Amino acid sequence: MKFKTLTLAAMAMMMALTGCQVEDKSMEKKETTVIDAIMSRRSIRKYKDTPVERELLQTIAECGVNAPNAMNKQEWEVRIVDDAEYLNGVTELMKEGMPFFVKSDEPGFRNGFRNATAIIAVACPDDPMGMTLINIGLMGENMCLAAQELGLGTCVMVGPSAFLSTNEAAKPYLDKLGFSEGYKLRYVLGVGYPDEAPDAKPRDLSKIKFVD
Repeated sequence: MKFKTLTLAAMAMMMALTGCQVEDKSMEKKETTVIDAIMSRRSIRKYKDTPVERELLQTIAECGVNAPNAMNKQEWEVRIVDDAEYLNGVTELMKEGMPFFVKSDEPGFRNGFRNATAIIAVACPDDPMGMTLINIGLMGENMCLAAQELGLGTCVMVGPSAFLSTNEAAKPYLDKLGFSEGYKLRYVLGVGYPDEAPDAKPRDLSKIKFVD
């Protein structure tokens, strides 16, 4: 026991002299990149013309469906579209139906989904309590953070989904998504390799209060 005590003391003295520190493996396990992803994630509205690998899109979608949801009913449906012909076709219709949203005169314009090379369309049914909308909101945040972790950018867009859901000429594109009866398209998540790095917009921390 005496030898063990002397050995530990010697080790402590050596570490003090060399400035080394013993790594606490238990603390290391608690480290996570989730907070970094949350604080660094921005809405991206400029993308490179580089297709996103389907494996990455699948991972993002799987992170989405692993979001918490009421009673684990999973009342959502997800469709991934990376077909340029589909995106361009919807864009041509949006140019006429909602020109205020489609900035086709901007340099490098490619499509009405902020030039994203892929979109993830999310649908859910109505319910009296509105829980399905909360569920897909949680799903969307999961997907945004997963994309951030994978080095991809995202932008949540309601304009294109509203257009697809209400414009008669766009109905074939909506039908192609193949949502189940009773499910409504709620938002579209643009995904792609970012071509910008916008600064964070200020957050009002006074909205946060402790209740004693």
